[in-house]
Parts: sequence; structure tokens; C-alpha cells
Amino acid sequence: MFQICISPEEIAALELASFPGEIVVVDEPGPVMDQAVRYLKKQAVLGFDTETRPTFSPDQHSTGTALLQLSGGGKAYLFRLKKCGLPRSLAAVLANPSVVKVGAATLDDVRGLQKITKFNPKGFVDLQNMVWEYGIRDKSVKKMAAIILGVKISKAQQLSNWEADKLSDGQQRYAATDAWICREMYLRLLGSEKHPLTPEQLHPERFQDNG
Repeated sequence: MFQICISPEEIAALELASFPGEIVVVDEPGPVMDQAVRYLKKQAVLGFDTETRPTFSPDQHSTGTALLQLSGGGKAYLFRLKKCGLPRSLAAVLANPSVVKVGAATLDDVRGLQKITKFNPKGFVDLQNMVWEYGIRDKSVKKMAAIILGVKISKAQQLSNWEADKLSDGQQRYAATDAWICREMYLRLLGSEKHPLTPEQLHPERFQDNG
């Protein structure tokens, strides 16, 4: 059985994990894009995530999704959408029900991508909607990874500039890890026994004794 929730102190004591495979940055249409689509179409399960340049004040407007990350077990592709766009061939992967795309809070990510290219999303799995069946209440990627896989992941690059002219090695590793870790969590859950949370465990605040 998994822990219901985990503390920052418990996470700090865990081993740091990052994507162990090859990271490929795609920043223009062409052979690398075509190679990426061929690889992704063959995968049964992909880790999925997106990144957007952060805004730090109310007068700053979001410029939309900057990066799409899709990861298999050994290779992660990072698509720089401001440079390469979202071609129909790549959108077809996102619309393919036979290729499972696993992420967290996927609905918002998908909506951001649909603003670039219209597609009908199929085959998406949101970990936040399934972990409760395995007895887990925490829903952040960092906490879920700690509970399900027993590892910690760095969020140091989360608020970095995803529209920078060139992504740093740290950004690339962070982006690939965020997608890949969702795939690994999903596969671990599929091989685990379900112990659904009770209503009291799922919403403890509703059952607190006010007397």
C-alpha cells in the first residue's frame, strides 16, 4: 500500500531522480520533427507535460504554451512550440487513442495546445484523477513521485524562461523528467493493488469533529 500523503521532510530524505535517457530538442520542422513523430507513434505509453513562460505581475500577459514534452522510456522529445509550431503530424499523436499520454492536470495543458493547433485529444490519462484509487491523496507531481516511486524530483527550473533563445541543460533535464516521471508513476500504479481512499480519507476536512 502507498502512503496517503507525504511531508516535505520525508521528500527531502529521498534520492534525487532525473530522466536517464536521451533528450532531443525539436525547434524547427524537418527531419528531427519527422523522426520524433515516428518514434512517438510507436509508443504504447508516453509521459506528457507542457511548460509556459511564467508571469510575475498582474500586468504581464501569458504568451501561451512554449514547450511540449513527450517521453518514452528511453527518449524524451522537447518541442519548442514558439519555434516549430504544432504540426498536424504531431497533433495526430495527441489525438491517437492507441498512444496513452500520461500527465498531471492534463486538461489545462491540452487546452493550451489546442490554441495552437486544433485537435481532438484522445488517450490522455490524468494521474490526479486516478491516484485516489490507490490510496493516495497528494496530487502534486513532486509528492506523487515521492509516494509512488520513492524518489524526489527537482523543481528548480519550474519558473525559468521557457522562451529563452536556447534551453539550458538544467531546463532540458527538468522538462524531460517532468514528463518521464508521469509515465513511470502510471506504469507503477498499473502493477499495484488498488486501495481506494474512503470519503473520510479523501476529504478529511469534511469529517473533522467541530465539537
